[in-house]
Amino acid sequence: MEEDPSCYQDAAKLAAGEGLGAEMQLDDVVGTHPDYNEEEEEQKYFRRKRLGVVKNVLAASLAAMLTYGVYLGLLQMQLILHYDETYREVKYSNMELEDIDRKVLMGINVTPVVALLYTPVLIRFFGTKWTMFLAVGIYALFVSSNYWERYFTLVPSAVAIGVAIVPLWASMGHYITRMAQKYYEYANYKEEHVQEQRQAPRGACSTYVVIFQTIFYACFHLSFVCAQMPMLFFLNNYLYQLNHTLYGVKHCGECRGWCGAAGTVLVGAEPRRAPRRDAEPRHAARLQQDGAAQPAPQRQPHHRGERPDGGRLPRHAGGECGAGREGLGGHRCLTGHCHDQVLLLCGSAYRPTEEIDLRSIGWGNIFQLPFKHMRDYRLRHLLPFFIYSGFEVLFVCTGFSLNYGVCALGLEKLAYLLMAYGFSASACSSLALCTLRLRRQCPLLAGAFVHAAILVTLFCWAPEPRHVVQAPLLYSIAVLWGMGSALNKTGISILLGMLYEDKERQDFVFTIYHWWQALAIFTVYLWSGLPMKAKLSIMLLALGLAAGSYLWMERKLAQRVSYRLPRIPRPRHKMKGYRYLEDDDSDETASEGEGASRHEDDDDDDDRHPAEANGGDELPKDEGEGTD
Repeated sequence: MEEDPSCYQDAAKLAAGEGLGAEMQLDDVVGTHPDYNEEEEEQKYFRRKRLGVVKNVLAASLAAMLTYGVYLGLLQMQLILHYDETYREVKYSNMELEDIDRKVLMGINVTPVVALLYTPVLIRFFGTKWTMFLAVGIYALFVSSNYWERYFTLVPSAVAIGVAIVPLWASMGHYITRMAQKYYEYANYKEEHVQEQRQAPRGACSTYVVIFQTIFYACFHLSFVCAQMPMLFFLNNYLYQLNHTLYGVKHCGECRGWCGAAGTVLVGAEPRRAPRRDAEPRHAARLQQDGAAQPAPQRQPHHRGERPDGGRLPRHAGGECGAGREGLGGHRCLTGHCHDQVLLLCGSAYRPTEEIDLRSIGWGNIFQLPFKHMRDYRLRHLLPFFIYSGFEVLFVCTGFSLNYGVCALGLEKLAYLLMAYGFSASACSSLALCTLRLRRQCPLLAGAFVHAAILVTLFCWAPEPRHVVQAPLLYSIAVLWGMGSALNKTGISILLGMLYEDKERQDFVFTIYHWWQALAIFTVYLWSGLPMKAKLSIMLLALGLAAGSYLWMERKLAQRVSYRLPRIPRPRHKMKGYRYLEDDDSDETASEGEGASRHEDDDDDDDRHPAEANGGDELPKDEGEGTD
């Protein structure tokens, strides 16, 4: 029986219709939505990216504020309580807390001297974000060690703090600058150089660098306010008034140490509710001319924690686990781990492939490049400003606040002086936004002028001891010094972000900046025994040298004087895995002949693309830059 050909034709048409219907259904499921707007979705995507960058900046700024605030507040409380004679003798007997404090300060101030040797390696090995996380964890370790105040807990944790100081602040400054560059990329995602992942034009990211560094330092300077919370709400209630602690002080601003002949009994047995009637302290007869109190026979306390006069030491003031649970201990527990949690909100500063490229230039090159970058005359001319930046922040916390503020107003006003400084520095950080309209020299020179005027004033004037009427003038000096500090620190970070826009150099540059700052703090630690006039003279000389050197640098840039920058080696990846496979490569182990051929290919690439090999040293003509 013959088959009808029309049947095959009908079957073929039916199958084609079913296939077309299935294809139409598939298009309805996975096809483009009729209301889809690709440009609008792209804008939404990069808007979310920009908001993510702002979130990263705020999280890093809050983490820096909490980290330094808790560390500074805890160190301040520890030094004040350990200075109290009765606290040492009654609570810790013969543990020699003063010697432990000297070792702690030595570990914090001396260890950063060698930080230039390992900071760039740490940042390249862990990445910028995780270096911050590691350093903040070390700060949390120092906080935790104060639950059990012993030599083997406090001193090693202080040495660890010294190791982490330069990596933390170098990675922080580098991170904020990188966030400014990423925000520029997300705001100008349609630009050709952004799509091709090439370096942005010179000065393109400057606006965002100014804004983000301003936000960072506005938050960071609030750490000086946060650091005073334990003293303000707790320790001030137990401090003796200034007539007791400053009974033997005759002059302010001229003494060595923290306040000359100040008494060594600071903490009372009960919270202070009313002014004490006796202006002369119980231990005043034992004060000598040099201010040191000789130990007098004292009744032995019935049990640990009892004062010689029968009172009790404040429970919250202890370093023991049980003594600090209710007051300061709760503060430590609350803030000791919150810095790490805030840092978890921070995104990465680089893409994974970029981080691999940054560490693939060789660890020997990473170790050498910070030293080679100091051949650049711009960094050499900024070194005096780096040094003065370390001088001034420690001077306001120790020299001015103790020898001027505490000497005139009493130890109970120390927290208010430092809070005035912190609030002023935080608010005046916004003055750095004038860089958007004025020349970039304005913030640094304005801050230097303010500090110079204050230093001359302190050199020629000193307050009267226990003279509370001088409080408005001292608070005004603290506010003005905060304004100068804000312009100084914000201006330096903005200037470094403008001068060094290459992401391959920023970690080296910020490491150099904070290392010299740490050296200056170490110098302040060494000169603690000098008279105040000598300290003021050194600071005034350093400030004049810094301002003159900076103006000289700007003049050389205006004259188009060329400067030297070390060449950043090209990343050399090992072709053994599948991450970097190219068309001509395999994952086999490289042999000697293969390695030799690769070196020849690299030499050919250098000859073929000299601009690419030396492109990191090529700089625009408009600022008189060049290479040697």
